[in-house]
Amino acid sequence: MPDPTFLFDGRLLLALGVALAAGLMRGFAGFGSGMLMAPIFALLYGPLQTVAMVILMEIVVTAQLLPGVRGEVQWRFVGLMGGAAALFMPLGSWLLVSADAGLMTRVIAVIVLAFVVILWRGWRYRGAKRAPVTLGVGALSGTMMAATSLGNPPAMLYMLAGPDSAAVSRANVTAYFAVTLAALLLIMLLGGLLSWPALWTAALLLPPYMLTAWLGARLFRASSEGLYRRVALLFLLAAGLTGLLA
Repeated sequence: MPDPTFLFDGRLLLALGVALAAGLMRGFAGFGSGMLMAPIFALLYGPLQTVAMVILMEIVVTAQLLPGVRGEVQWRFVGLMGGAAALFMPLGSWLLVSADAGLMTRVIAVIVLAFVVILWRGWRYRGAKRAPVTLGVGALSGTMMAATSLGNPPAMLYMLAGPDSAAVSRANVTAYFAVTLAALLLIMLLGGLLSWPALWTAALLLPPYMLTAWLGARLFRASSEGLYRRVALLFLLAAGLTGLLA
């Protein structure tokens, strides 16, 4: 076990500020924290430690939020997409240790920005969530999540584009995280991709992250459908720009 004093530097203060903002967004929208943390944490700690830190923090907060939304979850849909994501995570883990993480993050950022523009112009998918599309989105999301911790954009955009209410979308997102984060944590453990520095840093950032996630969840209860959608799209836009310019 390393001496934890090496964590107490300027990097930790910046990471703490990012974690506070990310927790607020996660509690309110049900997603987005990883997209905020990953590009900045990667600059501070490197891509491998970043993926481990984000996964550890997200799985704890997901467990915190899931009991409050489980009644709204469309479990068949979530299970189908989450299962596909889990099957493709080993491919993402391989990319994590072999591909250029900076290039992958920028490609993902471009995809996020393109979909945000489409959704902001008012386009919404009105049809059913068909199994082939759901499986494809899950496979892409799982690969991206294991490779960069930024696997949320395709899944989130797919859910936001549909006709579901804000409560159902937020519940599905939270349940999807529960499935995929548990699978990814197991894969990382088996692959030896969790390090002591990642564990120490995640442990220090978790309390403030959980506090603002709780606050964000309370703010959601007082929000409207329109406000939820606008905040979600604004956050996706900010995350895409961060990933592109970082």
